Amino acid sequence: MSLEYIFAGLGNPGAPYVRTRHNAGAEVVGELGSRHKISVDRSKYHSLVGQGRVSGRPCLLAIPQTYMNLSGKAVRRMLTYTGTPPERLVIIHDDLDRPLGRLRLRAGGCAGGHRGVAAVIASLQRGDFLRLKIGIGRPAAGEPTEDFVLRRFTRQERPIFLDTRERAVRALESLVVDGLEKTMTLFNSSS
Repeated sequence: MSLEYIFAGLGNPGAPYVRTRHNAGAEVVGELGSRHKISVDRSKYHSLVGQGRVSGRPCLLAIPQTYMNLSGKAVRRMLTYTGTPPERLVIIHDDLDRPLGRLRLRAGGCAGGHRGVAAVIASLQRGDFLRLKIGIGRPAAGEPTEDFVLRRFTRQERPIFLDTRERAVRALESLVVDGLEKTMTLFNSSS
């Protein structure tokens, strides 16, 4: 069975990274799996994966278990073994350049400083895959970026992120049914 999409949510494996800003992509894929009764718990392709139907179409949900900077190794393996073209890959990841709560779906582009996306581009030797960027905000002046992305959302921020996670799941469902252009129009935050 050929896959409509591979949805890969980037993050870092292990309990210390659960619910951190850097694991926003992994959380979105986990929620997408819950919504469609797809268990993302099988170890394969250096990832936790689950295969099932999203909005009626066959999809693979994956959370790479390599650390963020090695995400490309897992993603390349998924594409190779499933025979899925990069145009059917959606990388879901955190984005420092978008305010907390904002989404942006786009096709192609550069890594924008995100090491996980850079690892995927380097491993595939191309960047023509889809990305769903989850805005996590920026660190306070003087706060190291590495510390900020590995910190959990505050009590005030968590509800905003949960709403964003819900909209991200709906965007992925829309992508499957409605296609890229319509989904970008419906879900990309403009302000």
